[in-house]
Amino acid sequence: MFFVIGAVLAGLGALIHVYIFVLESVRWTHTSTRRIFGVATEADARTMKQLAFNQGFYNLFLAILVVIGVVVALGSGVWFVVGWALTLAGVGMMLAAALVLVLSDRTKLRAATVQGLLPLLAVVALVVAVI
Repeated sequence: MFFVIGAVLAGLGALIHVYIFVLESVRWTHTSTRRIFGVATEADARTMKQLAFNQGFYNLFLAILVVIGVVVALGSGVWFVVGWALTLAGVGMMLAAALVLVLSDRTKLRAATVQGLLPLLAVVALVVAVI
């Protein structure tokens, strides 16, 4: 049961990271995205665009890792263990990135919470699932 809870939380965390990918890699210079990330002008956004594009793909790859992990874990025996490990690695990195964000800038607590709360809960559930 705890694995199912962890997998659902991990999947929701992956969806958030796909959304972050869209913001950073597809919509970076749009006014609404600039407002979300606190980028004042379109000129500033254009200057940062390559970095944001790369960061967006980082978030997408984490989401893909989690989805692959959950799918692989649907198998039994060694496949479950491999999938569990991939899922845990993905949400663990999502959580670590959220911690880096808030520890580097306390004003980013809300963003770090959005980015890291579901992965934190998924980590707890996934660990409890195998204890």
